[in-house]
Amino acid sequence: MDGSAFRLDGQVALVTGGGTGLGFGICQALVDAGARVVMTGRREEVLHDACVELKGSAQYLRHDLDDLPSIPVLVEEIEDRFGPLDILVNNAGNHLKKSAVETTDDEFAVVLQTHLFGVFAMTRECARRMIERRRGAIVMIASMTSLFGIPSVSAYGAAKSAVAGLTRLLATEFSPHGVRINAVAPGWFDTALNRQAFAGDPGRLEKILSRTPLGRVGEPLDVGYAAAYLCSPAAKFVTGVVLPVDGGASIGF
Repeated sequence: MDGSAFRLDGQVALVTGGGTGLGFGICQALVDAGARVVMTGRREEVLHDACVELKGSAQYLRHDLDDLPSIPVLVEEIEDRFGPLDILVNNAGNHLKKSAVETTDDEFAVVLQTHLFGVFAMTRECARRMIERRRGAIVMIASMTSLFGIPSVSAYGAAKSAVAGLTRLLATEFSPHGVRINAVAPGWFDTALNRQAFAGDPGRLEKILSRTPLGRVGEPLDVGYAAAYLCSPAAKFVTGVVLPVDGGASIGF
């Protein structure tokens, strides 16, 4: 085996929220596998710098996933400029750490707007085109909160649990038409956001590591490689799966 089953040469991939953190790791892995990456996000400077770091192997379009009516226009523009989409990775998101009894209806809705409504709308528009071509791969980003209970993240956990369920449901609709959809459930990773969070709550990091058999946090590329595999011909018989990439945290004691 020469490894070509893991290659994505010539394929066009859209990664939402691709400029930083796990999203950038996903873009790196897809580029390494030969894909032509288009990343989106809200902050143009961040997207520009990410594309520079990828040395011309990625392009970007500024976009806010919460703007649902703009999504069909965005997908049409991407396909007009870069060609038919082969891959979609729904990475963009937001977060809210707050106890359930203090979370307002508006705060809950803001999190669901991005992680559920935005993700569904983007998936629908891309899948519509992929189904017509009878080919495509979609990767959702779920969470440890899709798998077990974590305090103070009720809105985020509800949204990500819905994403995991949606992955399985959509697999039954899309897969007969040649479009696979899977999810990655990341554990805890070495990102700027997490480093800041851990610095303010060292006990949280200690608890995470104590239940992670590999005894460390991951690197963004770990999620990227998993996403690249799920998009590749090597995973041609894999659909409807939620894959933990977590150093074993979801099975740790």
